[in-house]
Amino acid sequence: MTNKHKNVLYIGVTSDLKKRIWEHRHHFIKDSFTDKYNIEFLIYYEGFDNIEEAIQREKQLKKWSRAKKEYLISTKNKRWKDLFEEIINDDFKLL
Repeated sequence: MTNKHKNVLYIGVTSDLKKRIWEHRHHFIKDSFTDKYNIEFLIYYEGFDNIEEAIQREKQLKKWSRAKKEYLISTKNKRWKDLFEEIINDDFKLL
């Protein structure tokens, strides 16, 4: 996820992506990283079969350089557009 300036990246894991994005957009958790930096835009996501795999991938991505993360995002979302509308109508949950 990112903010409107696309100068901050946030990586997290959830079992309910739609709900979690809504929480970020509405600053549900005050004084959190995402609240402080106005992280509101979903620009990349991955789905997993179980939470252990998701957490392992989250840890891996958090160790990456900014450049490597930007490359990964751009391979799936060249313009870094907000993908929330893409997932809002789908009936799925991601780990």
